[in-house]
Amino acid sequence: MTYKNKIAKVLSLSTAVLFSAGLTVMAEAKTFKVAVGDAGGSPQHELGKKFAEAFKEKTGGKHKAKLFLNGQLGSEQDTVNDAAIGSLDFSILAINNITPFSPTVGVFTLPYVIQSLDEAVELTQGEVGQELVENTVRDAGVRIIGWTYSGFRVLSNSKKPIKSVEDLQGVVVRVPKNEIMIDTYKSWGVNPTPMAWSETFTALQQRVVDAQDNPYMTIHSMKFYEVQDYITNLRYIFSIEPLIVSEAVFQDQKPAIQKAILEAGKEATQHSAQFLRDSEAAIKKDLAAKGMQIHDPVNGEKEFIDRATQAVWPKFYDSIGGKDKLNRVLRLLGRSEV
Repeated sequence: MTYKNKIAKVLSLSTAVLFSAGLTVMAEAKTFKVAVGDAGGSPQHELGKKFAEAFKEKTGGKHKAKLFLNGQLGSEQDTVNDAAIGSLDFSILAINNITPFSPTVGVFTLPYVIQSLDEAVELTQGEVGQELVENTVRDAGVRIIGWTYSGFRVLSNSKKPIKSVEDLQGVVVRVPKNEIMIDTYKSWGVNPTPMAWSETFTALQQRVVDAQDNPYMTIHSMKFYEVQDYITNLRYIFSIEPLIVSEAVFQDQKPAIQKAILEAGKEATQHSAQFLRDSEAAIKKDLAAKGMQIHDPVNGEKEFIDRATQAVWPKFYDSIGGKDKLNRVLRLLGRSEV
């Protein structure tokens, strides 16, 4: 073999090695899919954007997270099933859509348990939140790695101003397929209509249902002001929307990637709380400017609170892990036990 041929062979082998190494790097890199139930501009979207940004940064740009908005990857409950079997990586969804799979999470959806953003942060970021993370891994095969703070669910409708339980009679209200929320409306004398989130706008538009409840920021991002005229500050649930990862997908990652996922989720959670603080008042003002009439219930919400807590709380003690679990939450919040 001539010297020139030897050089050519060495270069050829070097090129092959480098090409092979490049293929390995490319094979390891991944774009993870993130299902998002809500539209662009929503708190879910804001959390998802921050998670994707932080995750990319923490993996040196090697891994990415791509958001699929407006339920493109299926209903929120469907995404829990898909994540559980490992066919979906991540999902951001309302907490009431995890409750059917991991009932103890329902403690956060009991009416009037959480009464401020600070309480929501305290519960989700503390020992109660960590316990619920462990429960969802055990019960549903998904891991909560972040929390969206979307604000209180308020009632919007196209029929009339609603200021009392009496005003609510005869109004057809859409609710998620969640027993706690369904029974809350029943405690107010209303038989609500369970409906998938993806069907809600059309149902409101076609007057199949008159009303729905969601935070101000969701009402705005989903453009419900186009099909709804009135809002009542019926703040019976503080909307917490977790970011979940498939436990199968999570466990399949190397420790460094697992760490990046958890840290990115934490950063996104902190960002979500600040986003709500910075944005909700302006959103409320804009909804009023778009023609929505905003009302407070008469006598605060006392009538709504009394009926809901007396009828609903006892019914779900067992499913949330016992009355003691609720009392533990109330103690942490400095409130009287039941």
